[in-house]
Amino acid sequence: MAIANSGSRYSGRSRVILRSAAALALAAAVMLPVGMPWQSYLGAAPAHAQGPASVADLAEGLLSAVVNISTSQKVKAQRPQVPIPQVPEGSPFQDFFDDLFPKGDDQQQERNVQSLGSGFVISDDGLIVTNNHVIADADEIVANFSDGSKLVAELVGTDPKTDIAVLRVKSDKKLPFVPLGDSDKARIGDWVMAIGNPFGLGGTVTVGIVSAIGRDINSGPYDNFIQTDAAINRGNSGGPLFNMDGQVIGINTAIISPTGGSIGIGFSVPSALAKPVIDQLVKFGETRRGWLGVQIQQVTDQIAESLGLDKARGALIGDVFKGGPAEAAGIKSGDIVLSFNGRPVDQMRELPKIVADTPVGEDVDVVIFRKGEEMTLSVNVGRLEDGEKAMNAANDDGSKDQQDAGESKPVLGMELMDLSDDLRDSEGIGEDINGVYIAKVEDGSSAADKGIKAGEIIVDVNQESMSSVADVEARIAELEKEGRKSALLMVSSKTGDIRFVVVRLDE
Repeated sequence: MAIANSGSRYSGRSRVILRSAAALALAAAVMLPVGMPWQSYLGAAPAHAQGPASVADLAEGLLSAVVNISTSQKVKAQRPQVPIPQVPEGSPFQDFFDDLFPKGDDQQQERNVQSLGSGFVISDDGLIVTNNHVIADADEIVANFSDGSKLVAELVGTDPKTDIAVLRVKSDKKLPFVPLGDSDKARIGDWVMAIGNPFGLGGTVTVGIVSAIGRDINSGPYDNFIQTDAAINRGNSGGPLFNMDGQVIGINTAIISPTGGSIGIGFSVPSALAKPVIDQLVKFGETRRGWLGVQIQQVTDQIAESLGLDKARGALIGDVFKGGPAEAAGIKSGDIVLSFNGRPVDQMRELPKIVADTPVGEDVDVVIFRKGEEMTLSVNVGRLEDGEKAMNAANDDGSKDQQDAGESKPVLGMELMDLSDDLRDSEGIGEDINGVYIAKVEDGSSAADKGIKAGEIIVDVNQESMSSVADVEARIAELEKEGRKSALLMVSSKTGDIRFVVVRLDE
């Protein structure tokens, strides 16, 4: 009875509350303009802050142009060595055992290795883009379309440096295709959609946003990835990343995952980087990139301060290849490239991409910083081909301490010697290398901390050539008088490999 009464009293209050709410709603309906969305009265988020209600229509129009790439490759596998059972001579089972256990322990068997990936059609005559690693070393490539049809694809060209490959299929009808968009217009937070073949599940659609742009994951010289949290898994490689206009702004290429599955960190090659590569592969069957012919280094705050540059920017020129475009233009080791062909170079890694995108044979202006001043040089861009000499970091040969070869003087924690002919002969130093010989490096010195070793040669100090120990001492004194805290040394190995090292002046 008590429970019922409590319920009755509570029901009465509820009816009062409901009646009050109904009255308020009626009043609002009378007072507010007709046709205004009811969400406006409840403080709904503005439309631009909401995700797309559905991507069904967009996906439906794109699925037919996305293909599953299946490849097969014949590999030779060593036949496992299994003890061959012995059968009595003349046994009726002899032929059976001969077939089952062929003679010869070194016999190899061929087997087919298959792999799956994704790709997308970019022209109605059958051009398909995918990743190079999807089709690498494949003996047969097949494009599987969403309507169930299959077409054998031929390889047009590949570019391992950007992990891009172009295929071509032949069809008796025009194929559905998708356009390449402008990835430079993509912003962090934009909605994107990935379509592909994860784990062999064809026609899979996932949606996310652009998480970051310009990512460098150290996979190649031209890294500039779009990072997205749209689910990308194994098998998505080579598939398209679409913007909400249905344009391809990226080629899904890599993920970061400890498990092999998506954890929301995927990377796509931006269309702005991929398009010129695709065009060159279609036209020439290979890439034809620009080449400057230099070895470059990051400009650190210490290097910028040492050279009098306002801030750390640009690309520091290390070695200049003989006969290359840079040498012909007068670019020297120690110069800092601030802009190339009208495009500013804010970070070192930007220069290779800018040069690569420049047409071969074109004359361009290069703004450099040298000895405290900016100057403009004209460079005729060369061509970078696969297999051309790589710009490797300097290799330290090291050397035993020089004994009984003359007097040495300590400077900046190093014992230095003039580079005489006898010293050249005894240490095997090339005739084209000029500078001051480093006989010893003190443990715990700034030079030792920066990896300078005995047997190397100081070529210049803060862009001034050195020919004697006295030159080094005078240059260091000059820098200290100017209030500099460090010195930039150009150091060469005995074989001529060059690198730059910043050494403190308080030694």
